[in-house]
Amino acid sequence: MKSSPLRLLPWTTPEGNPCYLSTDSDHSRLSRLADDIEAAQLDSGEQVLVGARAVLADRNAGERAVRFALTRATEALEDVLRIAVSRGRRIPYPVE
Repeated sequence: MKSSPLRLLPWTTPEGNPCYLSTDSDHSRLSRLADDIEAAQLDSGEQVLVGARAVLADRNAGERAVRFALTRATEALEDVLRIAVSRGRRIPYPVE
């Protein structure tokens, strides 16, 4: 029986270290929770993108608005990259 690779979870420890899940089922309670959080993070990223574009399109936007939009966009990008890494690691490699 081949063991499943560790899944990078969409959250970190309080110290900022990555969290991993070892399970034989993609349908475990914790796997489903991670899936739900990833979906929420992706939705949030879409909303942040809309807001950031609006700030960038506003020639009168002040420094605070631009810094806020960039801060939120950076956080969203960090979430999306973590999701991409996690999902990429779970793609099965073809056996030759």
